[in-house]
Amino acid sequence: MKKIVAFTGAGVSADSGLATFRDSDGLWANYRIEDVCTPEALQHNRAQVIEFYNMRRREMLEKEPNAGHRAIAELERWFDVEVVTQNVDNLHERAGSSHVTHLHGELTKLRSSRNPDLIVPIEGWEQKLDATAPDGSLLRPHIVFFGESVPMFDQATRIVETADILIVVGTSLAVYPAASLVHYVRPNVPIYLVDPGNPDTALIRNPLTHIRARAAEGMPELAERLKKEVL
Repeated sequence: MKKIVAFTGAGVSADSGLATFRDSDGLWANYRIEDVCTPEALQHNRAQVIEFYNMRRREMLEKEPNAGHRAIAELERWFDVEVVTQNVDNLHERAGSSHVTHLHGELTKLRSSRNPDLIVPIEGWEQKLDATAPDGSLLRPHIVFFGESVPMFDQATRIVETADILIVVGTSLAVYPAASLVHYVRPNVPIYLVDPGNPDTALIRNPLTHIRARAAEGMPELAERLKKEVL
């Protein structure tokens, strides 16, 4: 059974109505990165950071997976599929994907401020300001803030190295180190890019097919194409 790795970004979640960070009308239009997504912000204005991620969590729970998420999950009927995502929502899991690696953290989890490996689930959307971890430290969002290392990156590179097919969908390929994952695919492995725009593909040397469509439109089209190859 061929191995497909789907590398996904904010464009997939945007098709479910989740606000993105980088669009002109996205989250960063209303918030400064320095105020809500850095270790310093958490230290100096904890209430604002917790409120920001509570809003993100509540928004996530109000949305549903779209046709792009479902098409990726559906591919598991014919392929060995792993998802590596830059997204912090749980829409891939809710669509039915079995193997999802989150590069930038998960809204559905909190972690100790003292021990990054002490991670606990959160029920519902609201993190209380004074909620504590089992080690007694204040809990924080399980999110990789700007300036922090990406602990799941090495695992993600190992996953991409096993791909027989790489699908890149809904990402601008502008956020590093995540964007460099396309360089870990083996030579001659085909890469399918699903995006209506023009992500930076200058350094991609593998055979590349660009489907110029949003995730919710392009992924079902690509899934049908790949399915026909094995039937």
